[in-house]
Amino acid sequence: MLQNAAPALVLLIVMVGIAWALQRYRRHLPGVARQTGPSLQVLSTLALGPQQRVVTVQVGQGEGSVCLVLGVSAGGITALHQLPMPAPADEPATPALPLGGFAAKLAQFRKAPDAP
Repeated sequence: MLQNAAPALVLLIVMVGIAWALQRYRRHLPGVARQTGPSLQVLSTLALGPQQRVVTVQVGQGEGSVCLVLGVSAGGITALHQLPMPAPADEPATPALPLGGFAAKLAQFRKAPDAP
């Protein structure tokens, strides 16, 4: 029994060793290209169902970057919308209109000094 299993075990060990060596040294192999495309960054994900999601992805860096809204399902990926990325804001946004109602009371409460 061991006579029949030994060649199969040796072959399995050789195959695992070759796979490990290729995985470890693939950067040094000639003809293996590195990623040269635009950089991608997932901005947000929203699950719609067990296998459906809406994903927003930033493609590129700087002024030329684009935001893609993608529909992802088990059947594939569909581009839903494409828009340019907004410029990064240096200052936090402040409301231009005067606050009314509850928002005004809350802002007034936050600005009031603490009473002893």
